[in-house]
Amino acid sequence: MKKIILFTILFLGIAVNAQELTWHTDMTKATEIAIKEKKPLLLFFTGSDWCGWCVRLQNEVLKTPEFKKWASENVVLVELDFPRRTPQEESLKQQNAQLAQVLGVQGFPTLYFVTPSKTPDNKVNLNNFGSQGYVAGGPVKWLEGANQIMKNKS
Repeated sequence: MKKIILFTILFLGIAVNAQELTWHTDMTKATEIAIKEKKPLLLFFTGSDWCGWCVRLQNEVLKTPEFKKWASENVVLVELDFPRRTPQEESLKQQNAQLAQVLGVQGFPTLYFVTPSKTPDNKVNLNNFGSQGYVAGGPVKWLEGANQIMKNKS
């Protein structure tokens, strides 16, 4: 009986840690989900194959169980990648460049918190209510900043 209980606890622990988040790359799809679920978008501007701070943020925060739990409850995730060596579809390059220009991205990694809304003529507006980059201290420190930004959400 003890072995069954121990196995169950171990299995549940592995299942919780194995939870994967969905990082959308299509803004149209992500916006529809965010509006439907009444959640803001978290836009992650990254250089996945060249930006050391982006990789560090991924490993120290974005791939942790704490972040995964927080993100699944609070935001719809969008990765806007600017790779240098990895091939990327032209439409994705254009989408990412346009969003970076609209939001005034100055460096990588940068994460913008935006609330999407649709106008009567079906255009999408993004209400930017904060941004954050790499924060030393792991998921606890990063999430403290994210929660402060989330308080600005309108």
